[in-house]
Amino acid sequence: MNLPVLYPILDISGDSGDREQRRPRALAHLLCQAGCTWLQLRHKNGDSAVTLDLARNLVAELTPLGGRLIVNDRLDIALLAGAAGVHLGQNDLPIAAARQLARPPFVIGVSTHDPEEAAAAEAAGADYIGFGPMFATGSKADALTTPRSLELLAATRRRTRLPIVAIGGINLERAGPILTRGADAVAMISALSRAEAPLALTRAIFALPRAGNFR
Repeated sequence: MNLPVLYPILDISGDSGDREQRRPRALAHLLCQAGCTWLQLRHKNGDSAVTLDLARNLVAELTPLGGRLIVNDRLDIALLAGAAGVHLGQNDLPIAAARQLARPPFVIGVSTHDPEEAAAAEAAGADYIGFGPMFATGSKADALTTPRSLELLAATRRRTRLPIVAIGGINLERAGPILTRGADAVAMISALSRAEAPLALTRAIFALPRAGNFR
């Protein structure tokens, strides 16, 4: 799986429920055109109908641009919307169960927090892993509270050949060291959604030096 260096997460969990969801759709278009070909949609504990509507719109609008959508947690919505994949947490559906409904090339990503979870995800058939949180973040109320260190990221890199997406409180300043210690990509939520110039931020992330092909 070839992941660009920036993996945007469109988190609408705190939105008011506007079914048009113009802001995340506009941001998704901008990011896709800038080279972010994989984007994740997150709507924690939100209205399923709103999530499905937005996922279907994003798939229809981003596919002609070369963009592919990952849906957080909700395999049912990912399949109904025709999304490219799903991202599962440690307490979500097991990978084997998800694969009974979603055969390759449908992508399954898994959140991990240490080398052991990363190795287990690879053995179970994950296509990529999320790793974190690298820093404290308020974007996920039930997130593991202890930030992961760069050393633990490097140790995780040594345990798996899967692409690693680092996540959790990452901004432009923090992204550089993460990309040189084992991550293939960095996930951004608030840093992108609150950026005055998200296109400039995206270009800056793409210009960061990396340690090379980790796989």
